[in-house]
Amino acid sequence: MQIKIILEPSDEGGYTVTVPALPGCISDGDSRDEALKNIQEAHSAVSGTY
Repeated sequence: MQIKIILEPSDEGGYTVTVPALPGCISDGDSRDEALKNIQEAHSAVSGTY
């Protein structure tokens, strides 16, 4: 399953990731890889409630 995400550099360093289709589904990480891994976990947790 593919989902659209928005990956942006964070002002504090690292990256912030959001899933536009799931309001409130947001995560971050110190690196791009960590942020992408974290958003997969957040998506799994949030998508079960929608």
